[in-house]
Amino acid sequence: MTAELVRGQNHPLSQSRLEIRISAGTPVVAAAALGDEAGRINGVEWVAHPGAPTQHGLEVSRQAAAEHRLAVDLDAMTEAVHRVSVLLALPASGGGAGPARFGSVAAPFVAVTGLDGTEVASYTITGLEAESAVIALELYRRQGAWKVRAVGQGYAGGLAALFSDQGLDQAQQLAGSIHEAVAQGLARSVQAPPPRTAEGDRSRHAAAPAVGPDQGATAPQGTPAAPAYGGQPAGMPGQGGGQPPYGGSGVPEPNPAPTGSPVNYRH
Repeated sequence: MTAELVRGQNHPLSQSRLEIRISAGTPVVAAAALGDEAGRINGVEWVAHPGAPTQHGLEVSRQAAAEHRLAVDLDAMTEAVHRVSVLLALPASGGGAGPARFGSVAAPFVAVTGLDGTEVASYTITGLEAESAVIALELYRRQGAWKVRAVGQGYAGGLAALFSDQGLDQAQQLAGSIHEAVAQGLARSVQAPPPRTAEGDRSRHAAAPAVGPDQGATAPQGTPAAPAYGGQPAGMPGQGGGQPPYGGSGVPEPNPAPTGSPVNYRH
């Protein structure tokens, strides 16, 4: 039976290989971050995101979408990992094409399932307003066993504020690289039609000349269709040191305090 969680509530996990299924009313970016015993993200290689979709025991989607499936293998986690946080963010849209805050869209729904699709626990993230990034839930290790906790911690400063709050030194750079990877994925998936020339257009629409009974030639065929455009394959980054370097050394600007009261971690 599925445990329908509310913010701060937890539930034990009996399986190590799981899926995190996400459903939102608008395309969102999905990521997963590993945390140590204090909840800190100790480096960019501890985050699986569209630009680096696979990390130790994690695999996430490469693009923003309204539906996601994230893979988690808790047995693959090292002893240094005590938390796996599921992160959601609205894609950065400088032109204002998409929503800028979760308060203007339907509440995202997150479910932890087995590999067969059976739901273990679910959580509807309500109460978000100005936030553009949120820690949806976390899987955490306690006395040798794993549990899931509904978190729902939102950040009006987006992914940069979220990563900074989790102790990541390169918060601004990583947030920027994630949004850039999402924008590049969108550009690859929406391809421009092939150019049309006046001559090519006439050749496609010109009527074929009639062939008389005393003519041995066959009717000319139309111009062959332009070949389909293939998608650009995205490289699979290696684990650990395989991450691309992040440039820049600017210190992140202070971000608004995360919304909501702190989650009780004593249980």
